[in-house]
Amino acid sequence: MNQPTPHDDPPRIDRANADLLLSTTRSVRKRLDFERPVEREVLLECLRLAVQAPTASNRQTWRWMIVTEPDLKTKIADVYREAAIPYLRESQATATDGGDAQDRRVFDSAMYLAENLEKAPAFVIPCIAEDLGKMDSLGATVTLGSIVQAGWSFQLALRARGLGSTWTTLHLRNAEAVADLLGIPAGVTQVSLIPVAYTKGLDFKPAKRPPVEEITHWDHWTDSAD
Repeated sequence: MNQPTPHDDPPRIDRANADLLLSTTRSVRKRLDFERPVEREVLLECLRLAVQAPTASNRQTWRWMIVTEPDLKTKIADVYREAAIPYLRESQATATDGGDAQDRRVFDSAMYLAENLEKAPAFVIPCIAEDLGKMDSLGATVTLGSIVQAGWSFQLALRARGLGSTWTTLHLRNAEAVADLLGIPAGVTQVSLIPVAYTKGLDFKPAKRPPVEEITHWDHWTDSAD
């Protein structure tokens, strides 16, 4: 009997569920359940999956800061709001003037999150144990590629377990204040702040996006992708 070739081996991943996970993992803000605690082991379980993500030069220099202490969350949320509120108010006004309904919804939900951030049961701050400020743009881009992939894997793992999250960066305008609060040492770069909570319902849908045919180029870049 002929031995099966690798092409004869059926996929072990349920493609329908994988596609559902990838297409419905949203930035969740208004539907975060602030009342339900998030178990420590669930966060660690999702991080165990996150660190399987590819890394640049096989260097695992990502680090993860989890914050659940209420007073610390409030202080970090205040730092976040210092940057977020003025920016979001301006963005809301622009979206209102422009009449873009989807933009208005996004900025409204972002404002809701800013005003209620400390209520999220957990903050997860992905970090990289390298000083990106001392790198050139290429080095920083390559290094960020590792932690961003791991962060997205973490968010996908959360979604698969009924939790929601959103990748936020506005606190980075005063990252030093957050580093002081949490004792993050010099040379470690924060790249995001991810509020985590169970979600109110699980019926998330794909977002409106441009057709990929309009943004994809084959072999040569052209003025109009096709």
